Amino acid sequence: MLLNQLSKEEKYYFLDLLSKVINADGPATDYDKIVFEMFKSEMGEDINRYKKSNQTTEKLIEYFSNKSKAIKNVVYYNILWTTLSDEFYTVEEHLILEEIIHEFGITNRKKAELFKACCAERDLKEKIKRLVIE
Repeated sequence: MLLNQLSKEEKYYFLDLLSKVINADGPATDYDKIVFEMFKSEMGEDINRYKKSNQTTEKLIEYFSNKSKAIKNVVYYNILWTTLSDEFYTVEEHLILEEIIHEFGITNRKKAELFKACCAERDLKEKIKRLVIE
């Protein structure tokens, strides 16, 4: 969500960070791959030349820590959404999220607001799914 606000370079860094989060708890599942492709399609044409880098998770987080609050919030929200979108929320994912929160300077209030927004989005999609299949 709102990933079109990122520059081309930021999109590449985001996908690298997303890949680290997805693979934090083991090989990517089919669902993880779908989520990754969903984010890529949201980013538009800029992403067609993306090639995965060898940057560490720490370097990727550090890259975004120097960006505007809005960019940091977009990155955090989408990473949070990814960790909550599947059936499992692992310790490894949690540790990466905590590092992002710390390095991005996200306040407890903003963390709670973004968490609520993430849950509300998920709940709305679930409600729509139920309405459609009834």
